[in-house]
Amino acid sequence: MNLSPPRGTRDFYPAEMRLRSWLHGRFREVARRFGFEEYDAPVVESADLYVRKAGEEIVDQIYTFQDKSGRDLALRPEMTPSLARMVLQRGGALGLPIKWFSVPQCWRYERMTRGRRREHFQWNMDVFGVPGVTAEAELLAAAVALFEDVGLTAGDVDVRVSSRRLLEGLLQAEGVGDDLFGPVCVLLDKLEKVPREAVEEELGSLGVEAAVIDRALEFASCATLEEARALGGDEQGLQDLERLFELAAAYGCDGWLRFDPSLVRGLAYYTGVVFEAFPARGEWRALCGGGRYDRLLSAFGGRDVPACGFGFGDAVIMELLKDLGRLPELPGRIDDVVFAFAADLRAPAMEVAARLRRSGRSVDLILEERRMKWAFRHADAAGAARLVLLAPEEWERGVLKVRDLSTGEEVERRPEELG
Repeated sequence: MNLSPPRGTRDFYPAEMRLRSWLHGRFREVARRFGFEEYDAPVVESADLYVRKAGEEIVDQIYTFQDKSGRDLALRPEMTPSLARMVLQRGGALGLPIKWFSVPQCWRYERMTRGRRREHFQWNMDVFGVPGVTAEAELLAAAVALFEDVGLTAGDVDVRVSSRRLLEGLLQAEGVGDDLFGPVCVLLDKLEKVPREAVEEELGSLGVEAAVIDRALEFASCATLEEARALGGDEQGLQDLERLFELAAAYGCDGWLRFDPSLVRGLAYYTGVVFEAFPARGEWRALCGGGRYDRLLSAFGGRDVPACGFGFGDAVIMELLKDLGRLPELPGRIDDVVFAFAADLRAPAMEVAARLRRSGRSVDLILEERRMKWAFRHADAAGAARLVLLAPEEWERGVLKVRDLSTGEEVERRPEELG
């Protein structure tokens, strides 16, 4: 029998689980500091929820199945459609704006690379009901706060920012209609990943001239907003970005951001500012990415509401922290190990363990008959602070031994004196 987990998934042994809990704790702590509320949704959703958002081709990239009633279901590949469904379900009963976050497990059936698995956890932060770039500034400040919390600096992370309005204006000037804007964005986003000839062929099938690529590449090479304005960039998009960088300066995180007009983000529903964060060195997938998606809700039959958000995966940042030697050392969190020398002391040992647990301490009670030397090794491996020993002679006097495992000091205490 193959004992490995399914391809693209992970087991979390206690040491790995401690790191996962640490990272998720950082996600939740940053969200708390920024005033976001946590939500969740089923890991199984209607497959149509994702088809409506991304098109039929998404079916090849997700885990789909039929339940016993013949309904087409899917394991969620992302959280945004579930969020949209929840917002629409409550309608006007939700007071706007809303600031929500989640840390869901997501599933996607696709080719694996470093930092890309078929299951992963993703920190999502979303703001609904705020039309201006103050929302994007808040989200970017939260992402930077997370980087700082886990020990990364502006030299370790490259946060690229642009606006889909810039590309939209460029394509309109080249005669590309609104109906083709989304598909063309998806294709242009592939330029760094597939040969240009393949992208040109697909653009040709849409009736778009290959010259559009030359124009897009020229625009993508702009290093500043001034250069983009000189090439005829959309004025509203440029003003939004200027305002965003001003707000980032107020947050104290502008040193992390840089303008990058080559940033497209292939998802068709983005409507304004977009951003992605990458490790500054080496070939990596994005650490996180997001942007404004004001027209998402209409894809599900609802009334559109201004919205923006980001997704931040757990895989790449853990790989990066490991490479940089910045993963924390997280020993087991055991306060006390309680050990009885003899079988007739088992019941008193349980009483001592129960007393300590009621006081709030984490207690590992050794349940089987073991030697003293084993108990010491076990307590050391568990990272315990103290070893509480019930020995026959001392117990007859109503006391037990308490050894501080960091100093080696050993004292006698009555059970009611333990704390």
